[in-house]
Amino acid sequence: QVQLVESGGGLVQPGGSLRLSCTASGLTLDTYDIGWFRQAPRKAREGVACIARSNTWTNYADSVKGRFTISRDNAKNTVYLQMNNLTPEDTAVYYCATDCVEIAGSPPYWGQGTQVTVSS
Repeated sequence: QVQLVESGGGLVQPGGSLRLSCTASGLTLDTYDIGWFRQAPRKAREGVACIARSNTWTNYADSVKGRFTISRDNAKNTVYLQMNNLTPEDTAVYYCATDCVEIAGSPPYWGQGTQVTVSS
């Protein structure tokens, strides 16, 4: 059974940091480009970061460039999202998925999401 599990979310003050983890079972993450997405209340889900299966490039949404870093540890079958200098606008449910573009039928696998709340 394929499963992606996100962890590391929580409540943090503005300017704080969190590191999200996405761990897979039933599949090998290094055979996929991996994307982190987020969905804020009353907003559409958006992609925030992507890392190539080859680990040779990463890509970020303009809103998080310079603050978020995506990385992977293939030995642990885990992808991370380091989030620094968080703002209330980063409050959302964060999901990892086995692709970086959300289009009909893709990504094929999603995690259940982890809540990130940035508030003082």
